[in-house]
Amino acid sequence: MKAIRTATAAAVVALALTSTPAPATASNPSGASGRTAAPPSDLVGALRRDLGLSAAQAEARLADEARARRLEPVLRAGLGERFGGSWLDDSGSLVVATVDAADVASIKAGGARATVVVRTLAALDAAKDVLDRAAGLAGPGVHGWHVDVRANDLVVLAADAASGAAFVAAAGVDPALVRIVHSPARPTPSAEVPGSGGLQGGVVRGGDVFSVRNKGRCVVAFTVRRGTTDGFLTAGRCGQKGDVALGGYLGTPIGVFESSSFPVDDYAWVSLYPGWTPRGTVVAPGGERPIRGARPAPVGSSVCQATPSGGWRCGTIQQYNTSVSYPEGTVTGLVRTSVCAQPGSLAGAPFVSGDQAQGMTSGGTGNCASGGSTYFQPVTEALSAFGLTLVTS
Repeated sequence: MKAIRTATAAAVVALALTSTPAPATASNPSGASGRTAAPPSDLVGALRRDLGLSAAQAEARLADEARARRLEPVLRAGLGERFGGSWLDDSGSLVVATVDAADVASIKAGGARATVVVRTLAALDAAKDVLDRAAGLAGPGVHGWHVDVRANDLVVLAADAASGAAFVAAAGVDPALVRIVHSPARPTPSAEVPGSGGLQGGVVRGGDVFSVRNKGRCVVAFTVRRGTTDGFLTAGRCGQKGDVALGGYLGTPIGVFESSSFPVDDYAWVSLYPGWTPRGTVVAPGGERPIRGARPAPVGSSVCQATPSGGWRCGTIQQYNTSVSYPEGTVTGLVRTSVCAQPGSLAGAPFVSGDQAQGMTSGGTGNCASGGSTYFQPVTEALSAFGLTLVTS
């Protein structure tokens, strides 16, 4: 059986590395090739500053991460129900976990480092789903919860251990699955973007600023298309169905909110009026970068947020499937990152890993002086929910 698994994994991985996927859609979010061309200097500079890397290390890391984005879904599919999670270690190597030691050889043959864990990811996700359904029982001292694939457990973030334990008990989750971690502050959702900015020239890109009358300013996450209708994604809290999006210095109408969800989710899509053209790029002070797909990056990968006034801010992906308890309600399915947050700004700002779209800014804790965490809504979830296709370069 081991020999069969090894040969199969090697063959499937070889196919994954040589084939060319179709353009990114809700059903095929991986996009073009996932291969990263020579990285732009502004991205390398942001990675050097925020992750403490040299230029050569930053470029090598991006190449390792592009490879991991292609390998991980193949190995995950091969393990099926035995899959225990995946992440990048400090050296940039992909680690894949299984609950069956017989899978170790095939994981190694597939190009990753293997580790054996006690719990499957499906089991941990199921326990987390129980907490999600009991979100109304979480008091103000409970700030969020997520699956930690590295530790192979379920984490509850709480102001104190008693608050976390009371929530777990009320939800009926086995406490043996849970680790309670001190959280000094409750996350807050992102909101307005300060400054004048705005859309001009009839072109819409990720990272562009727009506004909604009487609701402040937000950021275009990524441009999308449904059939022949062009549009863009942004944060759900930016507007509701029927709200008109405004761009330019004079507040020219550019589109209308077709659908929106917040809380529970934090995403919305806006259809563009005629005369506005979506471009498959993300822009920030210092440069404009192409988007070639939406392949999710493994835990441990670098990820960068495009900010309209501060350029690129980078960090790493810490956890998927994170639930955050905002004052307005709980949002589930977010991704937690080490990118520093500036509360009250940047709603909808795009997160990218290499040339792959990852998600739109939802909220965070802390700030860029003291540190903290930022959460984003995965772009693949929004594409699927609305039946959209990502516009790529």
